[in-house]
Amino acid sequence: MTNNKMKDSFAAAIFLAPALILLGTFVIWPVINILYLSFTTGSFTASGTRWVGLRNYQNLLLSPEFWEVIGNTVYFTVATVIPSLIIPLVLANALNRPTISTPLRDLLRSAYFIPSITSLVAVGLGWRWMFQNNGPVNSLLGYLHITPVSWLSSTTWAMPVLILLSIWKQLGFNMVVFLAGLQAIPRQRYEAAELDGASDWQQFWYITLPGLRPTLVFATVTTVIFTLRSFEQVYVITGGGPQNSTNLVTYYIYQEAFALFEFGPAATAATILLAVTLVLVHLQLRVWGEDR
Repeated sequence: MTNNKMKDSFAAAIFLAPALILLGTFVIWPVINILYLSFTTGSFTASGTRWVGLRNYQNLLLSPEFWEVIGNTVYFTVATVIPSLIIPLVLANALNRPTISTPLRDLLRSAYFIPSITSLVAVGLGWRWMFQNNGPVNSLLGYLHITPVSWLSSTTWAMPVLILLSIWKQLGFNMVVFLAGLQAIPRQRYEAAELDGASDWQQFWYITLPGLRPTLVFATVTTVIFTLRSFEQVYVITGGGPQNSTNLVTYYIYQEAFALFEFGPAATAATILLAVTLVLVHLQLRVWGEDR
């Protein structure tokens, strides 16, 4: 019996070895290296790397620019996540009605999902063209006799442009996730509620939302992670400007590492972002564990 267990363990190790090697090479080792670099000056060469302890963390936490970037990231994340959950939930609930035929539902689901699979760089270029001073958006405003807005050069309006793009990008993915969760809720619950005289709002509040709890947790965490790692739209559309008003943590890391060649501070910011992401993943797993 013991020999059989050893054979099974050996076979499992053989089958898992390729995946574990890839995981260690491309995930675990880079994370360890970033954590190490956050305590050093950082350099392209090992000889140029000097240990500085917690100095990078101290300098970062005392930097007004970094806190401004944190504020931008929080604003961007909150303003993106809430509509990216509410709008897809409403659309999925509408598409899940029995009156909608399956072919129409599949067509609309595919149409809404297209933004999720398009290149964010290509879309960002189109978005920048639409919102430039002489672009289609301002042309439409002029046609409606509304004063055109300098969208991308305004510290007030540049961030909403990025938020709108991010919501559009995430909307289709979340809608498909919610639609799958809705279809897993037994139809008999709604039929029983209708017989008891429950209104549409009561059915949504007491049947739909409780039934979607695991799906809501998954969608919330993935959307937050998506917004926290947003880089392409900032890089393509605003470059962190104007006046640092659209600079997010990921773009700040890029600037520190590849524009200023300050790899130590960049690794420190990346470590902080990684810690926040791990906390969010932990919360997701904890809630899923409670459901089980």
